[in-house]
Order: sequence, then C-alpha cells, then structure tokens
Amino acid sequence: MGIDLIEAEVRALSVAGGEVVGVALTEGTMVTARAVVLATGTFLGGRIFRGVEREPGGRINERPATVLGEQLRSLQLPMGRLKTGTPPRLDGRTIDWGALEPQPSDSDPWRMSPMSTGPRLPQLACAITRTTNETHDIIRDGLATSPLFGGAIEGNGPRYCPSIEDKVHRFGDRDGHQVFLEPEGLDDHLVYPNGISTSLAVDVQDRLIRSIPGLRAARVAQYGYAVEYDYIDPRALNHQLALSAIPGVFCAGQLNGTTGYEEAAAQGIVAGLNAAALACDLAPMTVDRARGYMGVMIDDLVLQGISEPYRMLTARAEYRLALRADNAEARLSEWASGYDVLTPARLAHIRRRAEMRAAAKSGAIVHVEPDIIREVEEDHRYAPYLQRQAVEIERMRRDGGVKITSDGETLRTVPGLSLEMIERLEQAGPMTLDEASRVRGVTPAALAALWLHSRKRA
Repeated sequence: MGIDLIEAEVRALSVAGGEVVGVALTEGTMVTARAVVLATGTFLGGRIFRGVEREPGGRINERPATVLGEQLRSLQLPMGRLKTGTPPRLDGRTIDWGALEPQPSDSDPWRMSPMSTGPRLPQLACAITRTTNETHDIIRDGLATSPLFGGAIEGNGPRYCPSIEDKVHRFGDRDGHQVFLEPEGLDDHLVYPNGISTSLAVDVQDRLIRSIPGLRAARVAQYGYAVEYDYIDPRALNHQLALSAIPGVFCAGQLNGTTGYEEAAAQGIVAGLNAAALACDLAPMTVDRARGYMGVMIDDLVLQGISEPYRMLTARAEYRLALRADNAEARLSEWASGYDVLTPARLAHIRRRAEMRAAAKSGAIVHVEPDIIREVEEDHRYAPYLQRQAVEIERMRRDGGVKITSDGETLRTVPGLSLEMIERLEQAGPMTLDEASRVRGVTPAALAALWLHSRKRA
C-alpha cells in the first residue's frame, strides 16, 4: 500500500453528519479521509510577541492557521490559550569559545535503538556560561515593554522552562542563571543559547546578550520571541486521543496542551496508530499507565486536563520503577507487535534479544549483549520491589477495569453521587473505577458510591 505526500495548507476540516470526512485545502480542493490527525503545534491562532511588536504567526515568518482555529471554536470545542517562547539565535563565529567552559558530549556510545550498529555520528561540544548581575539589571529595566509582564499575553507558559525575564523576576536573589550554548548543526553557524528564552524588545536582547561572559561581541542572527496559540482542553479526548465530539479526528502535541519534543512524538504515535486503525477497521490502541510513560501522560491529560503546558516527569508515574529506559524494549515490543507496527526484521531482532534476556536470567552461559546484562542486573537488584509493584499493577488492571456504568446508563442513576461529582465525572468521561479515581476533585465518597453501584450491577 503506497503513501501519497501532499504539501499543502489545510484550511479547515470537512465535517458531514457530525463526523469528519476529510480536509479542505486553501487551494480549494478537498482530501477525503475517514480519519484526520491534527498536530498544529503553535500555529492554531498563533500570535508572536517581541517587546511592543505583535504579529500573527505560528513561528517567525510563518502564517498561523487562523481559519482552522475559528472552525474548531465554532464547533463548540473547549479551547484555551497557552504560550511558549524561544531564545535568540547567535552567530557561533562571533562567540569567544576560548573564554567558556566546554561541555563535551557523553563518551558512552548509548543508542536509542539496539538495531543501530553503525559508527557514531560526528560530535560537537557545547559550552556553558552564566548571566550576570548586569544582565539582570538590563532585563529589569526592559520589563516596561515586556508582553509577558504587560498583560498582552493571556496564556500560561511552561513551568519548567520559564523565560529569562521570568527567572529574574521570580528568583531575584540569584546572581546568575546558567546558559548552555548549543551548536545547531555540523554545517550551521547558528548557536542556540539554552536558558534565555525571551520576548523582550530587540534592543534589550542585544544588551542582555552582550552582558554575558563569552558573548560580549556576539551577533544575534535571529531575535527571541514568545508565541501564544490555541489548544483544545484534552478532557475532550479519549485515551486513543480521539475527539469525542467529532468522530474521526485525532489530536497530538501542543494542540493537546503539552510541551516538549518527546511528549509530542509519543502522542503522534498513539494518535497516528489509532487513526490508521479506524481507517482500516481495526481495534483501537490504548497504552495504560503501567505500560509506558506515554500511557501516564495521556491518562493525565484526558482525565485531569491542564492549566499550563504539560511536561512528562518521572514523578508523575506511580509505577516508575518498572518504567525504566533500559527495559522499554521488553515492555513494549511484543505488545506493539500485536498492532502490526514492527517490521519482520525488527521483530526477529527483538525476539533474539528476548531469548538472550531469558538465558541471562536463568544463569545460562551464553553470549549476551552488555545492555541486556545491565538490564538483568537492575531487575535482580530491585526484584522485591518489582514483584510488589507487579501485584499492584495486576490488581489495578483487574479491579480498576470495572465499568462505572453499564451501556445506556448515565451517572445520574448512581445513588449517592452529588451534582458536583456528576458534573466532574461527566466532563472527564472516565469509563472505569480506576480512571474515575484520577479525575481531579472526585472524592473518596463518590468513588465508594461508584464501587457499590458496580457491585450491585454485577
């Protein structure tokens, strides 16, 4: 089955009979589809802010998706505004690298995939510097024209990567903040100064850059800015990242209120697989909280919603001891094979490694790859805790899988549920007791009422 790649701008969804039937392109044509994945990033109703400058855009010099955003709002979807920002880009040839502390790449040649066996790619060192008290004074003097502090930006920004003006405002006692200077490519002179995201005016950015050691003569190639954009309240989605209000529409990334590359990629996998499953009349795919971090993230989003851009943290996972980076292959590969998303070569490679893993655990003397040895050692080290966690996971899947209502039944028929609890549960739409337990604001008394109702029904 072939794939056609069409480079065009989607103007709007094509909806008929309450469900999606395709997308309308700006050139006037329509692409029919049973399933559509929306991954609009910061483009949906995007506005760019820099000092007193304002312009529509999802990224600098790129138009926003205005009509699509208006259409989604007209469909009565619950929506809001969020913001993010980016630092200025510097010309690396004008940086005094000799005055800075180098930050070389890790020497451990660890790879994301065990199938990667080629030579390591060429590496470039980063460098580290710090803002100074002079930098902070420049920033404070420039806050008068800041869109962030002047009220021009409505949306909340990411908690874990604030702008440099926000850092200086909130942590005024600090005499410096780290800045990591990251080359953007082997054949690119641009440098990304990680740690100084800003939407301050251009002249303020020039001065604050030149107040930082190693950057006294640095030339700004592109100034930083903030972008505010529309997002859909993720409680309007189900665990397959499908919009409940418009069958056939799936959403991923910043549109769902998240921030971060890995967060967006994980949602893209789930939304894409489920869109393909719908188009091919296959069973949908759901990742639970005990299977992977993407399951934790999606469960948090669709049950609790967000008030600021969501970042995945290990602390959000109750089963994080079992969700290690070194056992991702063992956790997910056989499960993923059930959805026919692994090539025969990859599946064969994974199964050979599974045999090595089993042999190493049994104590057999075989050739075992070093990363598998480390994984088995970790399993042995944490064995008592992993066993206890496995029991908890099994109990969660058994008891938590109990449906809170039967088909055709509403929450309003459950005795003992207050109107407030009914409204909270109806907004989040949990299907099971386990999901209901994680809806924000649902009380133990409400959970007890749901449990009793399910027992009587059984």
